[in-house]
Amino acid sequence: MYKLLIVDDEEMIRRLIAKYAVFEGHTVAEAADGMQAVQMCREQKFDLMICDIMMPELDGFSACREIRKFSDIPIIMLSARGEEYDKINGFGLGIDDYVVKPFSPKELMLRVDAVLHRYHTAGAAHKEASGGQVFQLEGLRIDLAARIVYVDDTRVELSPKEYDLLFYMIENKNIALSREKLITQVWGYDYYGDDRTLDTHIKLLRKSLGPYAKFIVTLRGVGYRFDTES
Repeated sequence: MYKLLIVDDEEMIRRLIAKYAVFEGHTVAEAADGMQAVQMCREQKFDLMICDIMMPELDGFSACREIRKFSDIPIIMLSARGEEYDKINGFGLGIDDYVVKPFSPKELMLRVDAVLHRYHTAGAAHKEASGGQVFQLEGLRIDLAARIVYVDDTRVELSPKEYDLLFYMIENKNIALSREKLITQVWGYDYYGDDRTLDTHIKLLRKSLGPYAKFIVTLRGVGYRFDTES
């Protein structure tokens, strides 16, 4: 199936996740801290990483920040805390899902399957739809095939999910997109989160786009629209 990297300073948690992952047919590697996780991701290719936040040497957020410099591996974060700040920080780093401890190993495996499905489905669909096109509106330029965004000739880094959201909105520009539609199309039918995740990503995306955040219009009680006509 897939090769997973499990990162947690608690050996019992790593063993528990590994047990269920192997049962599902995955192969597993383990790291006890963020430093080890970064090094392993440099040396090996993994299909998904499950990473705790609070760890010695290098915490989960810092590890993800370093890994995102060279890899777009799907990441599920684990945390004993459920504060909105942690979720915003994590999504801003490009994580794909967030699970609060204590968690059900069975549910975690369902989330693993869902994230992997979305990652591979979105990648194939994007490659087919982009066709090497470049979208430009005022000082906003997007190389759709290369997944590169420029704001006034300055390249800006978007998380994979921010880019998926932007791509879908541009693909459906000037159309009112309900919150349910955006979540279904960008996160998938099997998404386990709530619509606050969408709001968080819209906020982060607007920040990345700077003066061109104006193109993302909020439709109260409905959702959002990428508006090129106003």
